[in-house]
Amino acid sequence: MNLLRDAFSWLTDPAQWTGASSLLLLLGQHLMYTAIAVALAAVIAIPLGWAIGHTGRGREIAVAVSGLARAVPSFGLLILLVLLAGVLHKPEAAVITFVLLAIPSILAGAYTGLESIDRKTIDAARAMGMTEREILAKVEIPLGLPLLVGGLRSAILQVAATVTIAAYVNLGGLGLPIITGLNLRRYDMVLGGALLVAALALVLELLMALAQRMSVPRGLRSTSTAGPPAEPAGRGADHANTTELHRDRTVERTRT
Repeated sequence: MNLLRDAFSWLTDPAQWTGASSLLLLLGQHLMYTAIAVALAAVIAIPLGWAIGHTGRGREIAVAVSGLARAVPSFGLLILLVLLAGVLHKPEAAVITFVLLAIPSILAGAYTGLESIDRKTIDAARAMGMTEREILAKVEIPLGLPLLVGGLRSAILQVAATVTIAAYVNLGGLGLPIITGLNLRRYDMVLGGALLVAALALVLELLMALAQRMSVPRGLRSTSTAGPPAEPAGRGADHANTTELHRDRTVERTRT
């Protein structure tokens, strides 16, 4: 409890929010690296994923490459790229590391979003005379958008959590208090930095969950939010219906 109290005291200290290494500046750096990496990964992975999902070709290669990229340790890759590129190119090395981390999730979301669409829907679009480009733009992309946003959601969370290692090569971010605190044995700084990263991840998760919900097409959204079908009438209603039917038959016999 004392460590947690010290961490909150460190977080609420006005001195931590001002100056050259303020937490606001570190938060901005953290978000900047996350946004750049996810944007570059999306530019690479989304068109490739759509091509795979639309044509059905190259899925095995994409799965293999994605699995290989997931298996590479981000910290080791960052250090390797910094050593290869040189000290002057540390930001580029960090961005490449985070882009490679984000690509598998976005790629999987892009092609699984198109693969999950019912083939009857695609056949109906072709029967209406749509071209392949129109099918992709007007049918497949809107219907596959929720899974794509889900892939972006996963990529953003993974990158936001991993950007903390950028501080190890003096690139700032919210990992800086963690690295500095470990070196100085200031565990209140370590815990405070970890709490900030966790809070940022929770905020991004909520925002992306809302974006994924809003990306569902309106027709599917109304269908999913509609209530269950009405249950059959109870015994009282069945008895009333039976009585009315018997009455109708009696009247008909009387007329004949």
